[in-house]
Amino acid sequence: MTSVRVAVRVRPLNKREKQLSSKVIIHMKEKTATIQKPTVRGDELKGAGKTFSYDFSYDSFDRRSPTFASQEKIFRDLGFEVLKAAFEGYNACVIAYGQTGSGKSYTMMGPSHDKGLIPRICEGLFWEISHRSKSDAVMFHTEVSYLEICNERMQDLLKKRASPTDDGGLSVREHPRHGPYVENLSKHLVQSYSEVEGLIILGNAKRTTASRGVNDFSKRSHAIFTIMFTQVWCDAEPLYETVSKIHLVDLAGSEKVDPTRTVGGRLKESADINKSLVTLGHVISALADLGVGVSTTKQIFIPYRDSVLTWLLKDSLGGNSKTTMIATISPADVNYMETLNTLRFASQAKNIVNSPTVNDNGSMKVMRELQSEVTKLNQLLKEATQVGHEVPLSSVDVKEELNETKSLQVVALTKNRSSTWRETLNILQEETVTLRKEGSGVVLDCCLPHLIGVGEDLQSTGIALYYLKEGRTIIGKASCTQDIVLHGPGLLSVHCVLENIAGTVTLFPQDGALCLVNGSVVTDPCQLTQGAIIQLGKGATLWFNQPTASQLRLKYQSGLPSVFSPSVTDSSNSTENLSKAMVQSRCQHIHPAKNAEVMSKASSVCLAPTPARTFATTGLGSGLRGKLKVGLKLQAVREKRAGQGMPTSSRQVSWAWVMDVAQSQRGMLMRSKMMALTATRGDLALVGAH
Repeated sequence: MTSVRVAVRVRPLNKREKQLSSKVIIHMKEKTATIQKPTVRGDELKGAGKTFSYDFSYDSFDRRSPTFASQEKIFRDLGFEVLKAAFEGYNACVIAYGQTGSGKSYTMMGPSHDKGLIPRICEGLFWEISHRSKSDAVMFHTEVSYLEICNERMQDLLKKRASPTDDGGLSVREHPRHGPYVENLSKHLVQSYSEVEGLIILGNAKRTTASRGVNDFSKRSHAIFTIMFTQVWCDAEPLYETVSKIHLVDLAGSEKVDPTRTVGGRLKESADINKSLVTLGHVISALADLGVGVSTTKQIFIPYRDSVLTWLLKDSLGGNSKTTMIATISPADVNYMETLNTLRFASQAKNIVNSPTVNDNGSMKVMRELQSEVTKLNQLLKEATQVGHEVPLSSVDVKEELNETKSLQVVALTKNRSSTWRETLNILQEETVTLRKEGSGVVLDCCLPHLIGVGEDLQSTGIALYYLKEGRTIIGKASCTQDIVLHGPGLLSVHCVLENIAGTVTLFPQDGALCLVNGSVVTDPCQLTQGAIIQLGKGATLWFNQPTASQLRLKYQSGLPSVFSPSVTDSSNSTENLSKAMVQSRCQHIHPAKNAEVMSKASSVCLAPTPARTFATTGLGSGLRGKLKVGLKLQAVREKRAGQGMPTSSRQVSWAWVMDVAQSQRGMLMRSKMMALTATRGDLALVGAH
């Protein structure tokens, strides 16, 4: 992080100011500049004036003065720092700012007998290159470009126009890493200062100038001379390369309309110049606020893109560059307001903070750091080897330390696994759950009523089982009072309460809670039966399992008599209700009209009570009707054989038929889930396959 360096230079009185008998109101001392307010109608000066401090203060008013600042002194103070930054791999920038006729172009370019900063910097660059090129360790590559910004349009000053009507307008683009650049701007390879000098003369000849009321040779455009300086170190492994960009900017002068007597096209030209300079002022003001850390509730916006000039100088102002600004002022009292504004502008620019970095190849930098790390590790290995020769027992100590580390890791791993198994054992003991192996599967048995989550997430790999202990169990959203926490749309904090009394479970829905049991909305307390499907809200679905009823059913299926055997009629009714509940659970997102249609079709297929044997097949496809008819014929043959006392297999009506009906009517793909309802001697068992 580095601040922008600011210098102020005062020029001598010009011919116009001498003719007006202007008085000197600027006094330079060390690093300060003091401006006095001019007298009005013979009144004495009020106060001691305003004093501003800068990094450099140059008095070029009188050549005979011992404090006179020449072009050479300014180059030594400012130009040397630019060259130093370039050879270190940093970007650099010099900006000359001031009113029209204040000496900006003289400071930056200068006449042939008293060269300014741009020629001197270029000359010093090639002098240093020639000095460093005596060894083959480093190679240099230098390119220059020269452009002007006039009426917010950019022109290439080193490129010939293809035709008289070609305006040669260029555009600014922004590279994600290298920042803003000018598209199609010509770059010229130079190998000596004489080549650069010829290009500078060519560009200056094409630059827009005009005679103004305060300056006969006023520059009517912003000029930017850019040097792309590349260094490659050949003795480094791998090759090390830096690319420095040097911007040397001569801004057009700010001016008022009345003193310069501008009209017509020149008036519009002055307006564009002032607009870009105003934008520059806004950018510098915003950057200064950031630099001093002004506290504000709003984020500070920097309007770089409001002007071509500020957009192109984005890196130089608050970015990756070492920037110097030199403000040129007039000593005459007739330019009091313009001089005061320039001093304030320069004082504000001191607060800008840039973040310059070395512009080297990122991959080369990483490789160089890795190589340095390898060298350091090799050195450490060599030192360890030397110590090993001196102390022969060191290798034994290392082995013992490694063995101790391994034993600690084994102990930690064993402790972790033991705690996991202990936690699992506690769960099995507390919740009266048993695990047993059956074939290739593992069966989880529980003697308490419980709920099994039927999740809608196909990516889920776990099974949720909720125990219903004696007493009340609260179900709802995440909270500290819920025993069972569910997630999904339409769930309340306390959605429902399940009460388990001596194995009988009753569901108590809360006010405003959507609860469905076997597809029917429940608003009053409802006793749950084995295999009941419970839907809470719009997404959470649970399957109720009562171990006592399941055990009785298994005994009945094995041939043992039971006084609790349900009748065929009750079994058919419960099966029909359960089937409707499953269809409604899968069709809850279908349009209400389509939903009713699908439910009516599905109900006609779901286990119609005996002896009804006619299935409604209206509206079904021919293939599906054939499938239903074949199934019904097979079912009739099995029942006939059963009536004659002949051995027969269980009657089966596949849930896939119901799903086919729903799919054919809806035309959408349901997830692959089959629920088979098996009926044996009037007893119904629900088997689900996920």
